Amino acid sequence: RRGEPFAARALRAVRRTVSSSAAREVAETTATAEVLQQPVTTGRQIAVTSIRGGSGKTTVAALLGTTFAHYRQDPVLVVEADPALGSLPLRLGAESLRWTTGDLADLVEPQMTLLDVTGYLVKLPGNAWLLPASQGQVGTMLSTKAYERVMVSTRRYFGVTVVDCETMPAEVARTALSAAQARVLTVPATLEGVASTLAVLEWMRGLPRDITTSTVVVICETVPHSGVDLAKATERLEATGARVRVLPYDRHLAAGGTIRTELLAHDTREAATRLAAEVFQLSQKRR
Repeated sequence: RRGEPFAARALRAVRRTVSSSAAREVAETTATAEVLQQPVTTGRQIAVTSIRGGSGKTTVAALLGTTFAHYRQDPVLVVEADPALGSLPLRLGAESLRWTTGDLADLVEPQMTLLDVTGYLVKLPGNAWLLPASQGQVGTMLSTKAYERVMVSTRRYFGVTVVDCETMPAEVARTALSAAQARVLTVPATLEGVASTLAVLEWMRGLPRDITTSTVVVICETVPHSGVDLAKATERLEATGARVRVLPYDRHLAAGGTIRTELLAHDTREAATRLAAEVFQLSQKRR
């Protein structure tokens, strides 16, 4: 506008930019929510694994389960398929543990209702349940037969099931990866972690059914400054056909206790929500 002071013009430009950015963020959030709320004809199973401990596997599984429970109307199940005294119950804030994945394999029957099944599970906030692998102590090894029986039997009750698997190359982890409709492979933001994950992805590409295209690799920043070139690491991992996302460092997650979403950084919440939507979309492509 002619004669208008520069400061006023600059302020108006900033307001337009902020308004446009806010509108774009609202549109993206709405679109993501619509994806996460899509109905399913049969339960979707998403396997989360890694090649080593401490890579953020359980944290990502907990974030996915919490996100699905927040957005979806149908029941969500989070399964711990790692009996080595994992931290999934702690991350999800489970106050008590009773029946385990191995126990349910011996108990579940085809005629059971959702109410019958949830009687053996740990209730979580929202419309979610947890099936732990142990009762607060190192449990017995879970057989592939028991795992398959639990997953096949519970699939019809839950819209989405997130499985916190053993680390690769454990037998149950390989079974879970093969049976799931989508997969998440977590990797620490280290040079060693990226190199090892590349080897696993190449192995996955060589399977009779290539599952890399339905796999999302999550690079987890477990320290504030990892020193790894994330852009270059992403490029190398994407060359295998897998999708790659980054879970940024978060002080609340790094503390290692129960995850409270209101204490997560904004970027962390956004990353978790986008990851859940992407993995869910991938799971919908395979019947």
